[in-house]
Amino acid sequence: MKPLPMIRLNEDLLREKEAKFCSHGDTVHYSPVPKFFQGCEGSFLYDREDKPYLDLQMWYSAVNFGYRNKSIIDAVKAQLDQLPQLACQYLHEEKVLVAEKLATECLRAFGLEGRVQFNVGGAQAIEDSMKLVRNATGKTLFMAFTGGYHGRTLGASEITSSYRYRRRFGHFSNRAHFVPFPYCYRCPYGKKLDTCEYYCVNQVERLFETEYNSFWDSKANESEFVAFYVEPVQATGGYIIPPPEYFSRLKNILNERKILLVDDEIQMGFFRTGKFWAIENFGVKPNIVVFGKAMTNGLNPISGLWAEEPLISPQKFPPGSTHSTFASNPLGTAAALATLQWIEQQNYEEKVAASGAYFLRQLEALKQRHATIGDVSGLGLALRIEVTRPDRFTPDKALADRIFEAGLAGGIPTSRGPMGLVLDIGGHYKNVFTLAPSLDITREEIDLGIELLDKLFSS
Repeated sequence: MKPLPMIRLNEDLLREKEAKFCSHGDTVHYSPVPKFFQGCEGSFLYDREDKPYLDLQMWYSAVNFGYRNKSIIDAVKAQLDQLPQLACQYLHEEKVLVAEKLATECLRAFGLEGRVQFNVGGAQAIEDSMKLVRNATGKTLFMAFTGGYHGRTLGASEITSSYRYRRRFGHFSNRAHFVPFPYCYRCPYGKKLDTCEYYCVNQVERLFETEYNSFWDSKANESEFVAFYVEPVQATGGYIIPPPEYFSRLKNILNERKILLVDDEIQMGFFRTGKFWAIENFGVKPNIVVFGKAMTNGLNPISGLWAEEPLISPQKFPPGSTHSTFASNPLGTAAALATLQWIEQQNYEEKVAASGAYFLRQLEALKQRHATIGDVSGLGLALRIEVTRPDRFTPDKALADRIFEAGLAGGIPTSRGPMGLVLDIGGHYKNVFTLAPSLDITREEIDLGIELLDKLFSS
């Protein structure tokens, strides 16, 4: 039987249908008129008129290895022909091999034995980590960072610092205690890194100084808080990179107080920062690592966590402790296995370091040309542009929004012809362009991105 021809509806009609039939609750309409796209390849998206857009956010870092990566797509196609569906109560080879590879990476990075638990979506994996912590400790209170984002399910929103994600739904459990992230460009304490002596870490330690700070019972040698959720580089918060010793100092405090460290790698894992796990840049060993997004290069909603053996052994976390119908589904694990095999064939540690350094140099030159760029920084290919007023400090969300819209409008004249630019806006003040290009981005594409940004900041 021949496949039915694809019907191309008028875009205005599609917008009418979307307005009437689609819930907007699961749609992030940053733009009042969201863009329709119909094609993709490498670092580019293509609109319904086949016009190109350089993508510098790659689906919030889900497509680290380029759109339509043939090696990964071919593996999914082969799985479709062989074993496309299987209930999670049964086993298939790809699940076991993916778990082995991820556990082996954690053993290499942290020197700890552990196991992998699969789920769908980053927030669901965060929820599983909360179950692990509660199960292991019998306690329910967590710590997290201001500006942190861990998902919007009921449980995950309790450790995500934005109140607007909780406001309409009440509290599911107990809201985390939030402490300031080390945002040195906008230090919440008004300090400077070269003279502060890590004042922000010392403030965390002071929370446990006396029982009257309510965090610590010195007679029982026991903390009320049992886990600290961190992003090694704060993602939605604006790709903020902590100072070099921050996490090692924080981990010492947590170890002393028997508080678990849960490492959220959902956006920064799989070499976004030049290391397999972003936390490796800071030399600390987490108790739990949560991952998703780029694990399948965006081809399947599969996520998961790794936890050290004492937390996740079959005796401690027995069958049925958590479950999702589509967790470890064959298409997802086939995509994940192909992605991990792709990574093994590359040299991303070296490639990302080189590309990231080159991109950052171009961004620093761009900053010199535009007084409305207050700060640029990066770790690997997690890069940021803080948009400000000409004083180079006061946040300018309106300008960031205008640049975002102009990039989506497309038709920007460049050396490669008319072009659009796909950006993402984050940050504590929604004034930061968080850049997450393909890890295989070329020098020519970086130059094109800078050319586009230069024109947009000049307009």
